[in-house]
Amino acid sequence: MRFYIKNVEKKRFFFVLTAIILSILSCTEYTPQGTWIQVGYASYYSREFKGRRTASGEIFDPMKLTAAHRRLPFGTLVKVTNLENHRSVVVRINDRGPFVKGRIIDLSYKAALKIGLVSKGVAKVKLEVIRWPKRRRR
Repeated sequence: MRFYIKNVEKKRFFFVLTAIILSILSCTEYTPQGTWIQVGYASYYSREFKGRRTASGEIFDPMKLTAAHRRLPFGTLVKVTNLENHRSVVVRINDRGPFVKGRIIDLSYKAALKIGLVSKGVAKVKLEVIRWPKRRRR
C-alpha cells in the first residue's frame, strides 16, 4: 500500500510541475528563429488617407512611422533600408497592402521622407524584421 501511495504522489508532483512549466512558457514572447529579410520595391501612402481606418483598426496618421505589408503580422517592427541611398527607418506594420504588382511595402509619408522616397515615389528597399509582435492572449 505504501508503494502505491508514493507512486501516486510522484505522479501528482510531476503533473503539477509540468502544468507550472507550461503556463510559464505560454506567457513568453513569440520570436521565430532566424532573420526575416525581403527585398523589393516600396512606395508610400498619399496624405489624403489621413484619418481613415487601417486594416488593424487604427486611424491612419501620415506623420507616424507606420507601414502596410501583405503578410507580416500587425505590430511587427521592420527596418526599411533604401538600397539607392542606404538610409533606413524602423516602421510598425499596421495595415495591409500594397495592392500594386511588384511592390512589397507601403510606407507612411514620414517614413518615406526619412529614407528619401518622397521625391521618386518608388524605390528598391530591403526589409528586416527587428521585432515580432507579442502573441495575443485569447
